[in-house]
Formats: sequence, C-alpha cells, structure tokens
Amino acid sequence: MAAATASLAFSRLLSSAPKPASILPTNRRPLNLRHSSIKYKHKYSTTPKISATISVGDKLPDATLSYFDSDGELQTTTISDLTKSKKSILFAVPGAFTPTCSQKHLPGFVEKSGELKAKGVDTIACVSVNDAFVMKAWKADLKVGDEVLLLSDGNGDFTRAIGCELDLSDKPIGLGVRSRRYAMLVEDGVVKVLNLEEGGAFTSSGAEDMLKAL
Repeated sequence: MAAATASLAFSRLLSSAPKPASILPTNRRPLNLRHSSIKYKHKYSTTPKISATISVGDKLPDATLSYFDSDGELQTTTISDLTKSKKSILFAVPGAFTPTCSQKHLPGFVEKSGELKAKGVDTIACVSVNDAFVMKAWKADLKVGDEVLLLSDGNGDFTRAIGCELDLSDKPIGLGVRSRRYAMLVEDGVVKVLNLEEGGAFTSSGAEDMLKAL
C-alpha cells in the first residue's frame, strides 16, 4: 500500500502544474485594473515542458550510451549497435529509483522479456538520463539480470536528439531535465511502434503494450 501511494504521489507530482503566485504588490493597495492600461505577463510555467520530434517511420539518430557489464567494467554502445539489422525495444523512464519506474515499468519488461524475445525481439533496453553508476546501482537493487540492458544517457544527448526531454526543473525534488516516458519498437534502426506518455503517466508504454503491438 505504501509503495502504491508513493507511486501515485510521484506521478501526480510530475503531472502537476505549479501554483501561480499573486501578481499584486504586497505593500500597495490593489490597482483598479478596469481603467488601467497595465498588462501583467505571467512568468510561471503552467504545464510540463514536453515535446517529441521522433515519430513512426523515422530512423533513429545515433548516440553513445554507457553501462556497466556483468564484470563491473564500464562499457559504451551506440543506438546503431543496438538496432542495426535487429528488432529492438527501447523504453525510457524519467528516473532510476523513482516509484513507477522501479515498481512497474522496468519490472514489467524484465518479467515479459521471455515472451518479447519469443516474438522476435533481439534486444530490450531501458534508457534514462542518469549516470552509469546510478543505473548500475538501480539494476543491482532490483536484481535485474541480462533480460534488460540498462543504459545511461547521462548528458541527455539521445533524449534531446529525439525530442523527448522532459523539463522537471519546476518540481521540488531536483530532477531537472529528464526523459519523457516511452516505449518504441525499432527494426533495423527505424521506429515501427512508438508509445509516448504525458508527464509522469504510465498508461501505454509497458511491456504488455509492446507485446500487443508485436
């Protein structure tokens, strides 16, 4: 129950808009705006800053991602290596160790990895704008084996290249700019299925959704 409550609270936090502050001066009486020509411009954000430029039919841009192998050695791979002449699933999470990502999104792909690979998927990889050390610790914490490759897009280069950055700078938990949640099926570098989420939602990017798409 506590885990479910934390997951719900986190999703609401990612999706919520900041509360507008008063625009009236605190040391003066309110102006009569009916006869005033003064126009006030709101400076605050009302929605999460999300966008996406990648779409079905597009070839993925190449980028370098990092991870620690089973021997604890730091390795790098590229989007081209992951997808060339292969059928791959790439899914992204807003952050390692965050509730929905840890309790549902990543575990779902680990659990269904056998079924996905039985349907011809060669590689399943999770991408996050976290450093490789955090991804290594997250993998160990969830006891993930070789079912899913956990990849660090530490500087957000790949995430920005496909237009899936999620600006959470106005949230009070220090996430900054992360990745929008998504899952995509890629064949020989070309996007065949793309399920993008809004904010912290988790409605269409799970392993079950990708199984249905295969």
